[in-house]
Amino acid sequence: MEKYYLAVDIGASSGRHILGTVKEGKLELQEIYRFENGMKQKDGQFCWDVESLFTEIKEGMKECRKLGKIPLSMGIDTWAVDFVLLDGENRMLGNAAGYRDDRTKGMDKKLYEVISLKDLYERTGIQKQIFNTIYQLMAVREETPEYLEKGETFLMIPDYFHYLLTGVKMQEYTNATTTQLVKAETGTWDYELMKKLGLPERLFGNLSMPGTTVGPLTGAVEQEVGFSCQVVLPATHDTGSAVMAVPLCPVEEESTEDILYISSGTWSLMGTELSKANCSAESMEANFTNEGGYDHRFRYLKNIMGLWMIQSVKKELEEKGEAYSFAELCRMASEEEIASIVDCNDSLFLAPVSMIRAVQDYCQSSGMAVPKTPGQLAAVIYNSLAACYGNTVKELEAITGRSYPAIHVVGGGSNAEYLNRLTADRTGRTVYAGPGEATAIGNLLAQMLAAGEFESLKQAREAVYRSFAVKEYKPDSPGLPFYPAKGKPVNKHEQMEEKI
Repeated sequence: MEKYYLAVDIGASSGRHILGTVKEGKLELQEIYRFENGMKQKDGQFCWDVESLFTEIKEGMKECRKLGKIPLSMGIDTWAVDFVLLDGENRMLGNAAGYRDDRTKGMDKKLYEVISLKDLYERTGIQKQIFNTIYQLMAVREETPEYLEKGETFLMIPDYFHYLLTGVKMQEYTNATTTQLVKAETGTWDYELMKKLGLPERLFGNLSMPGTTVGPLTGAVEQEVGFSCQVVLPATHDTGSAVMAVPLCPVEEESTEDILYISSGTWSLMGTELSKANCSAESMEANFTNEGGYDHRFRYLKNIMGLWMIQSVKKELEEKGEAYSFAELCRMASEEEIASIVDCNDSLFLAPVSMIRAVQDYCQSSGMAVPKTPGQLAAVIYNSLAACYGNTVKELEAITGRSYPAIHVVGGGSNAEYLNRLTADRTGRTVYAGPGEATAIGNLLAQMLAAGEFESLKQAREAVYRSFAVKEYKPDSPGLPFYPAKGKPVNKHEQMEEKI
């Protein structure tokens, strides 16, 4: 009898339910449900509609019953840094504010009155991003301190959904590290830091690792969805799950610290895996972060603005009546010769009123050619991303003292062929692109490892390699199909998928 596992993968713009099973050492996936997501304005804040999202989670679960494929376990992953506060009666205090809300403006200065950026990095190893949880909590402290007074529980967004499913409150490690409140050396909450910042220690309990069983569905949820199963923690930070699914390709790395990856989606997370966090001044100056990973690994990476920029441009063009697919934008970009490059990590591009205007203004103020057509705008963004990847490779090799001959691009952005070619050319490295559903696959792997389907993460990654077609891009050469060593070569990514 086949064993099924359910990954609920929720991103900033959409969510999906994917069933996974293992057959003859290979992973098989089936997407059974998809729904939209996005921040909404509420009470003057950009917020997540967590009530609606939980309804969608349950609706997707009902599809399992309809298909007759009841999962042995399920787990939810989402984006990082955002959270909810619950009072003593488990009611939400305030809104589930989103990371693009401007409430954190100026909170870094408030924080540095208590602890310097240097000391904070030495303790946590987490790069400064003004939307990090620590700055959000400073905003709560300054604007609505009563929430901290009444609060009894702090839960990251996926932790909250797991609680709604099971009635059990668990705080998962990989996502918790993005709060900038976890000690890199011990992997536990930094209660001394919390005390300095005036954050109640009672909000933060023991941290649990991916693979931990949360518990069965509550009776109410079981009755509603039509079945019961165990909820098992994946790496609830979507990048943590995506990195778990980096396949072991023919150029086998000697260790996880030889892997260079880009988890490409709304954000581009580029880095490697380390067994010990690098909290050096050099690392801080380069703005690298040490996020928690599976089995106490560290995802040593840099946050790059990513495909958020092209997603925003695409949306603006649609609002003007110019509808283009991502594939069309890539094709048009490849036909342009505009040489302008913007700094993708500039805060101007975090949440502009108009991404098109932000890119144009940056180019104009820098004395570069101003992109005017959709193709030129796309070319500037894609070339800028590739240039940023090239700079990041140089920084990473200088800091770690290692050499990375290849880059593994996973996630929805792995389907952007033009960007993959540019990345190979800009970095001078071979790019292995795929799988596109890396986050959901990593979510499933954590559950499968807990169930004994695989003996180790290495074995699981080898199964990813056998299961999904990966495409190879050499510097200064067109992308050529690259397939697993065994099995019929069928190019699953010949056509770019619309999901970026």
